[in-house]
Amino acid sequence: MDQPDRIKDVQTVDRRVLVTGPSGAGRSTAIRALEDLGYEAIDNIPLSLVPRLLDAGEARRPMALGIDVRNRDFSTAGLIETIDTFGADRTRPLEVLYLDCAPDVLVNRFSETRRRHPMALGETPRDGIAREMDLLAPIRTRADVLIDTTDLSPHDLRAEVAQWYGVEKGRSLSVSVQSFSYKRGMPRGLDMAFDTRFLNNPYWEESLRGLTGANLQVQNYVASDPRFAEFFSKVRDLTQMLLPAYVEEGKSYFAIGFGCTGGQHRSVTLVERLAKALAEEGWQVSIRHHELERRSAARA
Repeated sequence: MDQPDRIKDVQTVDRRVLVTGPSGAGRSTAIRALEDLGYEAIDNIPLSLVPRLLDAGEARRPMALGIDVRNRDFSTAGLIETIDTFGADRTRPLEVLYLDCAPDVLVNRFSETRRRHPMALGETPRDGIAREMDLLAPIRTRADVLIDTTDLSPHDLRAEVAQWYGVEKGRSLSVSVQSFSYKRGMPRGLDMAFDTRFLNNPYWEESLRGLTGANLQVQNYVASDPRFAEFFSKVRDLTQMLLPAYVEEGKSYFAIGFGCTGGQHRSVTLVERLAKALAEEGWQVSIRHHELERRSAARA
């Protein structure tokens, strides 16, 4: 495969991306893609060195750092502390790119390459994959961008990374619309957040309790609240007014959050509706449902 032309017209040299995820999910491919996009890319560095790199002086290029469980002195708590500390810097926030993949596909990838899993030297790859995913679960919830590589080829993954992190002039803003549960706290990295707990709660309807806001029945129930139409219209209009302004400012990523009590019905409904409206307007939109992802991971 030919290497893509390196893009040299960097939109913001202060962009800093931490790339992680389970072994075999595509971290190395993502790091190489970022390097081709003009990032200063460093993979497999000791965790203790990460703050020094992030604290370095004025940047000449955007930076991408690859971290996995094999890094010397790796710890989940240490990585979370780094993410929370540098992610809170509003002038140069640290963004987390998490490469995810279905366990069965990871097992197949290790079988095809005949590589040992780094966390299962004397066990089966499946044992190591389960152990590593448990270790990384708290990091996954802090991801700003999550790319599931289950059905992606290396070429597809490179294209996905370029969509999110390409730095060419005039590139469209990437918009992430996210739902969350206030019981677990607001996700880090949101640029704008809305509380939807004032809307009628489908949880109290027994026929809807087990469903989510991705279901049309739930969406219709939430939308039947007399306050919904005006609320949604104003949020949509506000968003559509702000996004072009952020494009002019050179911002490459914008995250919008909707929260409700359980993160299952009302917030998910608003995310689905707003993402659809923005996509119809031509914006590049991705969806994240933090609580639904957490529950799905717990069942796996």
